[in-house]
Amino acid sequence: MRITALHSYPVKGCHRLDHDAAVVEPWGLAGDRRWMMIDPDGVGLTQRDAPRLTQLTARPRPGGITLSAPGLPTLDVPEPVDGPKEFVRVFASKQPVPARVAETGWSSAFLERDARLAWQADPTGRGIESHALPADRVSLADGFPLLLANTASLDAVNDWLIEAGDEPVPMTRFRPNLVVTGAGPWAEDTWVGQRLRIGAVTYRAAEASSRCLVTTIDQETGEKGREPLKTLGRRRRFDDGLLFAINLVPEIPAGDVGLVRLGDPVSVV
Repeated sequence: MRITALHSYPVKGCHRLDHDAAVVEPWGLAGDRRWMMIDPDGVGLTQRDAPRLTQLTARPRPGGITLSAPGLPTLDVPEPVDGPKEFVRVFASKQPVPARVAETGWSSAFLERDARLAWQADPTGRGIESHALPADRVSLADGFPLLLANTASLDAVNDWLIEAGDEPVPMTRFRPNLVVTGAGPWAEDTWVGQRLRIGAVTYRAAEASSRCLVTTIDQETGEKGREPLKTLGRRRRFDDGLLFAINLVPEIPAGDVGLVRLGDPVSVV
């Protein structure tokens, strides 16, 4: 088994960045989801309620981030190290975590609603809320540092879609960080609760990922549909939800980093 794709999402919900290699930190890939657009109440705006985020490209740079989107000028945003403090929630039901507000005007114009861009200055400030150890930390991702998906499982989903007369979907619908090839369909189900070695880094496979409406949004256009969530509801419904892919926690001590590359071998420890 090997890694065949690597992605990060610097602003939560934005268009993916593709990588040949990426630094792995205890809370996820370096630069992944350290920024998030929030509403006036400090709750994160995601593709669930703002599919236009698919049109946002965000590129980290030393000391900041560069934002671009159709119809708007490119904006360079410095990390607001002295910016206004804000306690933000990834979802309304999640615990508040400290952040700093970086920008308001461009974000509001882009989303056509009141919005602010927040930066997670200290990624050690947010713990993982389930299947976690006390020292586990996470960025502004939904709940876990990394999501790993299996190409053979996507092939199985697409076979079901084609069988039903629907169009296949790309892996980008599931917004993974890591994509593995060389495993059988749904092999990742058996990895939950175990440890994976990817290159030189080990990860805990914490839990399977319950999927939401974001999978029905075309990541290139922002258009909404019904698939593949409808098919997952028929074929992959479990007590924990409609499952596709698994959540990983890097086993990296605080203050240390690892590296993941395309082609890295993947094995169950």
